[in-house]
Amino acid sequence: MSVADLVQKKNILITGGAGFIGSHLCDVLVKEGNVICLDNFISSDISNIQHLLQLPNFEFIKHDIIEPVDLEALPGLKKFKIPFHGIHEIYHLACPTSHYEKHEHQVATILTSGLGTKNILDLAVKYRSRLLFTSSSAVYGWPSDKEGKVYKEGDLGVVDHLGERSCYDEGKRYSETLLKIYRDQHDIDARTMRLFQTYGPRMSLADNRMIPRLINKAVTGEKMVVYAQPDDQTSICYISDIIEAIDRMMKSNLVGPINIGNPSPVRLSEIAEKIKKESGTRSEISYEEESPYTHHRGVPDINLAKSKLGWFPVIPLDEGLKMTIDDMRGSRVIGFEDIKI
Repeated sequence: MSVADLVQKKNILITGGAGFIGSHLCDVLVKEGNVICLDNFISSDISNIQHLLQLPNFEFIKHDIIEPVDLEALPGLKKFKIPFHGIHEIYHLACPTSHYEKHEHQVATILTSGLGTKNILDLAVKYRSRLLFTSSSAVYGWPSDKEGKVYKEGDLGVVDHLGERSCYDEGKRYSETLLKIYRDQHDIDARTMRLFQTYGPRMSLADNRMIPRLINKAVTGEKMVVYAQPDDQTSICYISDIIEAIDRMMKSNLVGPINIGNPSPVRLSEIAEKIKKESGTRSEISYEEESPYTHHRGVPDINLAKSKLGWFPVIPLDEGLKMTIDDMRGSRVIGFEDIKI
């Protein structure tokens, strides 16, 4: 690829680009433009983007967005001519999601949502970039209905600002507020989507969320513990459906917030049994008291996504789980030879 080819492509910044969702987004966007991937590896791994590092229009920068970043001063980005062409699109995904329960990452989690989001919004102001921020269903708080509440974008959530999850939940709420204020005051082209639970290949084996944790236990023959009751319900959406939604929203004029997730509730016992069956394990499934970090109740109302983006999830649960289990089995940490059944 020539320098002229690089200059003709749009410049795209992805924060959290080496993470689970971010790396899949990099795979898609590197076909459309020059991708600048920022990540500090708190909850991600270089292996997620290893296959992209040799591409001339992909550049990885190890950086913590809590600190401002001067893109024009970075030698590796000179080829993208940022002082002349700017940054056309910013996808702000960065925020630890699986490790915030570990106390050493709680400060980093909330500061990423605060200072980190401010620093990225400042870049959007500087370059007049289109910006998409991935918020979370966590902003809706904790429902009392164990059968699963249906969340609409206009619902006002109740979050315990001093709770065990507050660094993440309140952080996302703050980010949404900050983005709206920047949009109003600086007239930036910024949009917010609220992601519900997502799963798929490249979820970390160290991720303590339900699906990767259960798969990890299943393929190693250990007890599969679900921290909830069997009939509790949740919403889970496969990664390729999420990436499609992100792509459609960035290309739209919709500012949001908009719910993105699977509107069909599924019992936690069904998820656990499907993982057990697909992995071929004899692991025992048990149900224990909920962890204060658990957030699995409720499903999204996606009528807005359907009507404005023409989007809805298409990957069936069985198919998505199979691809996820196959990926985790093929990882460097757990291979077929390690499976105990």
